[in-house]
Amino acid sequence: MNREAESFRITADTDGSVAKWVCAGLNEDADWVGSCVTMAVYRGSKLIAGIIFNDIRPGRDVWLTIYSTDKRWCSRRILRCIFSLVFDEMACHRASLFVSKGNRPSIKLVEGLGFVREGLLRQYRDNGDDCYVYGMLKNECKWR
Repeated sequence: MNREAESFRITADTDGSVAKWVCAGLNEDADWVGSCVTMAVYRGSKLIAGIIFNDIRPGRDVWLTIYSTDKRWCSRRILRCIFSLVFDEMACHRASLFVSKGNRPSIKLVEGLGFVREGLLRQYRDNGDDCYVYGMLKNECKWR
């Protein structure tokens, strides 16, 4: 294993601080999160990404919210961990997420991961921005 891979650490968010960090980074009120599972990605001692698994319906589906400050968070190891949790541990058949229509880097990322654009929510964001809805079915996931 190379040094770069060794410097990343994945942990559970046991006190809700990572979920609050994600919401602050996305300029969202943390009250919407409710009951969720949150994963943290650290590079060394620095928190660089948080993944919120919310609206979990075990055996059915889950919604993902992802925020990062460093694009290096998105490694194969971390992706395997995320999608193994969704499709194996939670036994979900699908994962879903929203991406703002103007957020080209995130659109490129989620489409590269294998999410499929399923629709458009017009003026969905508080600021009036449109959002795409993306979904990934268990049999479409290449990261498990």
